[in-house]
Parts: sequence; C-alpha cells; structure tokens
Amino acid sequence: MTMHRLSHRIRNALLASVAVALVAATPAQAFFGDVVFDPTNYSQNVLTAARELQQINNQIQMLQNQATSLINQARNLANLPYSALSQIDQSITQTTALLAQVQRISYDVNAINQAFSQNYPVNYSGSTSSQQLLADAQTRWQNALAAFQDAMRVQAGVVQNLDSTHTQIDALVNASQSATGALQAAQSGNQLVALQTKQLADLTAVMAAIARAQSLDGARAIEAMEQGQTQTARFLNYGAGYQPGSAQMFH
Repeated sequence: MTMHRLSHRIRNALLASVAVALVAATPAQAFFGDVVFDPTNYSQNVLTAARELQQINNQIQMLQNQATSLINQARNLANLPYSALSQIDQSITQTTALLAQVQRISYDVNAINQAFSQNYPVNYSGSTSSQQLLADAQTRWQNALAAFQDAMRVQAGVVQNLDSTHTQIDALVNASQSATGALQAAQSGNQLVALQTKQLADLTAVMAAIARAQSLDGARAIEAMEQGQTQTARFLNYGAGYQPGSAQMFH
C-alpha cells in the first residue's frame, strides 16, 4: 500500500470520526419544536474537532516527509549495479605480463648491470680477441632486436585493450547518467577514474618498452663505435715492422 493511499484512508476515517463527534456533541431535538441548542458549546466542539483534524493532518504530512527522506537516503546508499573493476584489473594484469615476458635483458637493475658489464664495456683492452669482439657485437645486436620486438608486443597488447576500454566507458557513462543516488554517481565516477588510471598504466608500459629498445639500440651504436676504434688501432699497429736479417740461399 502506498503512502498516498494510506493517508487518504486515514483522512477519510478521521473525517468520519469528526462527523460522529459533532453529531454526538449536538443536543438532541425535543418534540414539537421544544429544542435545546447551545451555540457556544457547538462552536467550541467544532473548533476543537478542527484543531484535532489539523494536528492529525500535520502528523500525516510529517510522516510522509519522513518516508520521503528515508526513500531518498536509501537511494543515496544504493550501490551501482555495474562494476568494471574486474575488467580493469585483467587489462593491467595482461600488460604487466607482457612486460615480464621481455627477452634477454629484463627490467631488473642487477640484470642490466651484469649485461652491460659483460657485453657493453667502456673500452676494450688490447688483449681482447677478435672472436670476443665479434661475439659481443652479435649479442648487442640481438639485444636491440629483441627489445624492439618486445616493444611492439606491448603496443599490440595495449591496442587490443582499446575495444574493452571503449565498452567499459560506455557502460560506466550510462550507469552514471542513470544513477539514482549520490553513492551510485560517486561509484561510477571512481570507476571512470580507475579506467583512466589503467589507460595511463598502458601508456607508461608502452613508453617504457620503447625507451628500453631505444636505449639498447643506442648502447649498441656506441659500442660499435668503440669496437671499430679498437679494430682500427689494431690494424694500424704494425709492431716493430720489417727487420732485415741474413739469409742463406744455397748450400
């Protein structure tokens, strides 16, 4: 039963009670015009009944206001029926997994220091063999090539997330527009912020992968120059040169 119907029935009952009270409060009429009527008492009874009716109407209005307030509070406390947090977490997990699958040199400070100390020396000593120079150059080229491949894989993963991101944005915007209370509006806004944070995380992953590839390729180019200078110096170093000596041609 709605509040409107309940108040309507209460008012009808009260009006009936007031009518009965008025009839009961009016003195009975005698026969053949012998009537006893007290207008002062009658007016007082009418005013009393009117005041009581007004008080009851005020109480009914107050109850209706309280019911409306409770309904609004319930709407403000209602949770948003849609949640995109699981999809957002899944997308971030996929991007993180792609970063963890990098080849050769990982995103680890110790691994980077070890790789550079072995294959990216500041300068080559004169005792370094040609085979070692060639092997280091091959390793650096493979590192750069693998880093570019890793960067493209991360980019591909982020592009694949765009479809799900578009779907989540549409769903969250629709949920925000149809929100019935403050809590639903706040929750949809928070999820939109989380979705934006996920996009920033994807962008950070792409930038990190590209920067890694560019750094390794730049280190390869610098080491190629260092290696070239070492090999050139070896080529130009003739040592002591030709030293004449005695030779016996015929016995």
